[in-house]
Amino acid sequence: MTFLEYTLNTPDQGFVDITTLAQEAVGKSGVANGIVVIHCPHTTAGVTINENADPDVVRDLLLGLDKAFPNDASSRHAEGNSAAHLKASVIGSSVTVLVEKGRLVLGTWQGVYFCEFDGPRPRRFCVKVMEG
Repeated sequence: MTFLEYTLNTPDQGFVDITTLAQEAVGKSGVANGIVVIHCPHTTAGVTINENADPDVVRDLLLGLDKAFPNDASSRHAEGNSAAHLKASVIGSSVTVLVEKGRLVLGTWQGVYFCEFDGPRPRRFCVKVMEG
């Protein structure tokens, strides 16, 4: 079992492709078959899996999230980032990916993304690789 922590400097809002870092963690672990959990320990950011071939998909996801959860002056959270909390809750804080023959089991067009909704700032994400 291997646990690694990574740090990113994120944009104001956006998806950062962390697929290579997740695969790197699998390689460092030496696990051939098992699972990897990628976790974001923040309340205004998240982790998801989605298409990484066409950058317009990420753009459209951000547009959709902005439409669904606009900044709203009537929100009661004093920091003014309620929309970021809502987006992070919908996206989720973790993803689990199968590992087979030392490789992440992802579809042809899939990538793992760190999702920033309240940046820019330094952020962390954790990767745990388990055999099984």
